[in-house]
Amino acid sequence: MAAQTVHTAAPRPATGAVAAVPAAARVSMALTGALLAGVLTSFGQAVPGLSSVSNSAGPWFVVAVALCVLAGVRAGRVALPLAMALGVVLLELMHVGYWATSNLRGYPDFLSVTNFWVLMGIPAGLLAGAVAVSVRAPDVRWRGAALGVTAAILVGEGVRALLQIAATTGVVAWIVEIAVGVAVLVFSVLTARTPLGRVVALGTGVLGTVGVLAAYLALGG
Repeated sequence: MAAQTVHTAAPRPATGAVAAVPAAARVSMALTGALLAGVLTSFGQAVPGLSSVSNSAGPWFVVAVALCVLAGVRAGRVALPLAMALGVVLLELMHVGYWATSNLRGYPDFLSVTNFWVLMGIPAGLLAGAVAVSVRAPDVRWRGAALGVTAAILVGEGVRALLQIAATTGVVAWIVEIAVGVAVLVFSVLTARTPLGRVVALGTGVLGTVGVLAAYLALGG
């Protein structure tokens, strides 16, 4: 009697499971990216044309938001606080990366819990996490507010720089930062599908810009 040949079907890859990146891996990539951003900031300060950008806070905020999104933050009663905490960790890791790289390059830098920018990383990180969650929300009002906040930080910082430090840093970098912020605000208004969403996006951007500028001028930073 001839032996029967048993044909087994080749395993098919799961369409969703294989493509999805595990949460732990996403968070690890975000943490690594934060350290790398700090490293690149230190080197960027020595590059003509990038030194002003590397000395500004707006790009760091945008990077923190992007890394939170990369980590896969979600909305929810528990997820939102976790995302905000992650935002703080990411910004402080940027400080660590910058501090370590600058010292290794022979430029003494001191990292302290009382450092102004280290302290500012707490509220900025909390906001970055909240923005990262809101920008992915199904409600256009939350998305508009999140993009409006991002635009406000970029435009507010750029205007402050033009008013106070452009004489020593030049104006090009700050004009570019303002232009990017305005572009983000225009995008948020145009993509808001409801009149209320457009009002929220525009109002957040305009009022937020005034608030950011006022805070910079008041703190003198």
